[in-house]
Amino acid sequence: MSEAGEDPIDPRAFRRAAGCFATGVSIVAAKDELGRRVGVTANSFVSVSLDPPLISVALARSLSSMPAFERASHFGISVLGEEQADCAMRFASRGADKWAGTPSAAGVCGAPLIRDAIATFECARYAMHDGGDHHILIGRVLKLTSAPSRRPLLFHAGAFATLSAPSQAPAALVGA
Repeated sequence: MSEAGEDPIDPRAFRRAAGCFATGVSIVAAKDELGRRVGVTANSFVSVSLDPPLISVALARSLSSMPAFERASHFGISVLGEEQADCAMRFASRGADKWAGTPSAAGVCGAPLIRDAIATFECARYAMHDGGDHHILIGRVLKLTSAPSRRPLLFHAGAFATLSAPSQAPAALVGA
């Protein structure tokens, strides 16, 4: 029983229900204490605040690269375009050399960024919070790039997806 006296939530059912929410796909990257690049695919990237400019991403505690993210003073987020599914798959894998064949560059603070990403965010670590089986990493955005005319890679119901056609946001959401 849960703390409210209800039946516990089945993790598979929870994942299926959460998968109904389409997200973008990003690569979160940093350098470890020896200067080696680490990176992971994440669909939990979200903007948090405009003033100051903050973003967050949830990273699994079980990541082999988690110690690097826990210690890094800076990190980068690269939002992937619809043509970058191979990159997303490579960074979602375990044990492979994720950076081999991946066009990348160091940002102004040294954090690795994926070339040709549709948006990049170079961040200073602002905070890290407990999030159950994840850490919630919050970064203060120091520099960014964006190409809003390009189409994003999406993740929905456990699979990559793309937009069928661009549409205009309802007036109520613009500037929200």
